[in-house]
Amino acid sequence: MKVAGNKISDVIRFYHQHLADIYSKEEIDELAFLAFEKALGYDKTEFQKRKGEHLNQSDLLIVYDIGKTLQTNKPIQYILQETWFYGLKFFVNEHVLIPRPETEELVELVLNEIKKENTSSLNILDIGTGSGCIPISVKKNAPHTNVYAIDISKAALEVAKKNSISNKIEVTFKELNILTASSLDNIQFDYIISNPPYIAQNEMDQMDKNVTNFEPHLALFVEDNDPLLFYKRIADFALNNLRSNGKLFFEINQRLGNEVKELLKAKGYKNIIIQKDINGNDRMVWCVKV
Repeated sequence: MKVAGNKISDVIRFYHQHLADIYSKEEIDELAFLAFEKALGYDKTEFQKRKGEHLNQSDLLIVYDIGKTLQTNKPIQYILQETWFYGLKFFVNEHVLIPRPETEELVELVLNEIKKENTSSLNILDIGTGSGCIPISVKKNAPHTNVYAIDISKAALEVAKKNSISNKIEVTFKELNILTASSLDNIQFDYIISNPPYIAQNEMDQMDKNVTNFEPHLALFVEDNDPLLFYKRIADFALNNLRSNGKLFFEINQRLGNEVKELLKAKGYKNIIIQKDINGNDRMVWCVKV
């Protein structure tokens, strides 16, 4: 396959011709822009103005190769190795999930609660941190907090540490398996946050290939017979490691909101709230330790 011509408009046409079976027209327009933003540093205004301009051979090859790789269903974020989350740029690779807009809503919820606190300092823990998008975004917007993050994956933690350095945000990262951990350095936390694996393996066939073929299954899936495994374990961990009246925040599978609420209720948590995301789906559950 070749691009018929070396104008920017020719490349855009190539993207539409070869990606139409995977993405919508609007998505392809956005993917093309992201490719040119990465390769040439264009903003959206420049991108629109320069569509009639010719590309040199090296720039043409870069944006062509991005388009060709997109045909394999590989997400643009992994191709470019970057994405934006809560106003910050994050490095991503195959060892971490691509941060989602719904998770930005979780960060917003946490930050809104932090604003209500009277204390000058809070200890906050993110469990299963992946790229570090949650703790880094929280610390950026609430610099007075002490933020910690754990993950079982050494490779994911390397990504998270890289992101904390590039964004000049101080977060304490540690490799820890939440299924077996009893505490983190004997610290008592004011907030515990987690977006744990919550997709049952029997749901895999219903998911897009750009997720199942490329994103880390360790961070996505749980066994069909115990979809609440991580919620149970994290809730138990929080009972022992949250201060009295400390808060626990989860991102959840939209189908399991009531189940997570009942689980937390049975463990003695109070003020349990199921919160919907911008699309109207049950997406977060948060509560208070007695």
